[in-house]
Amino acid sequence: MTLPPVPDSAVVIAAPVTDWRAAVHAAADALVASGSALPGYGDEMVRMIDEHGPYVVIAPGLALAHARPDDLVLRDGLAVVTLAAPVAFGHPHNDPVSVVLGLAVESVGGHLESIADIANVFNDASVIPALAGAASADEVRRLLGAPAVADGGRSTPEEGSP
Repeated sequence: MTLPPVPDSAVVIAAPVTDWRAAVHAAADALVASGSALPGYGDEMVRMIDEHGPYVVIAPGLALAHARPDDLVLRDGLAVVTLAAPVAFGHPHNDPVSVVLGLAVESVGGHLESIADIANVFNDASVIPALAGAASADEVRRLLGAPAVADGGRSTPEEGSP
């Protein structure tokens, strides 16, 4: 399995948020804008963090916000939000967060596979600061190794390919 597509509408650069809830909602809004989730998915993501604590902060500077697969998920999707200023989630070791990934998956199996694929990307510790400084959706996709897609979900050629 590969990472879910990351259309331009699923990337937000330098989001001006002031707390973790707004950061999570920015990621959810990007999932909604890209057609992966319905409004309300962000509330579920926040509810999961309220219920289980800041488990979504998976590495220094990085949060992977998600909720369980349910009717609010339309299709698998990944959103990337870089923050204008880092925010605290309350994690004892990995705060503050400067990059929030939003993940929507249709099935539990897809959820686990997507998380494993995302974890593999971040085995390289240089990816988080590079993402935090990314200036475009193309740069974000390149750093993640995510497929390039148009906002309608259609695949587009990678830069430099025929």
